[in-house]
Amino acid sequence: MEKEIKIVVPKNWSAITLKKWLELQKDLKAYGDEENAYVATLLHHLCGVQPQWIHQLETETLLNIKADLFSFMGKNDLPLQRIITIDGVEYGFEPNLSKMSYGAYLDIVKWDNIQIDENWSKIMAVLYRPLTKKNGKMYNIQPYKGIEEEEKFLNVGMDVHWGALFFFVHLLEDLQNDILNSLMESEELHPNIKSILQRSGEIIKQSYNLLEGISER
Repeated sequence: MEKEIKIVVPKNWSAITLKKWLELQKDLKAYGDEENAYVATLLHHLCGVQPQWIHQLETETLLNIKADLFSFMGKNDLPLQRIITIDGVEYGFEPNLSKMSYGAYLDIVKWDNIQIDENWSKIMAVLYRPLTKKNGKMYNIQPYKGIEEEEKFLNVGMDVHWGALFFFVHLLEDLQNDILNSLMESEELHPNIKSILQRSGEIIKQSYNLLEGISER
């Protein structure tokens, strides 16, 4: 008796949570460049396809699934979403990094780099906090009280996470290319955050390479 397999293929980054992405990355590291294992791991985590099912799929079906995934996974220039909604509550990205509270500043710089890893949800919980007031594009967020809601960000789509990371990517590029030399001398960022951005340069480049590599497989 044939068993029907239902496969749900995500169409964009919003359908992939941070938790799912971290689990995927953990398993991908174990398989390296082994093509068949790579594809099986990708389909298992993102589409719910059990490894033993892959050999039962028609070639055309498998190619279509890969095409759908790679059509968006190679996109690496997602915009920062300044306001997001989690469980019906609106959260705003830190509206003024130069006036970030000292406690928030300390909770970001203690990780020494900015990358999407097991600490990323904590960084997001610092940067995004519930709105207290909103008027058009202007808004205020709750005062920082310490990292309290990091687990919520594990269930937020990767479109939000990549957007936040690439905000720092572009800032780093501007700094490194001397396009915004005045920013380095201004009060826009804490001095240590500038240093962290510079130290994170190679790690952030790896994020670019990861997305480009995925789309080319």
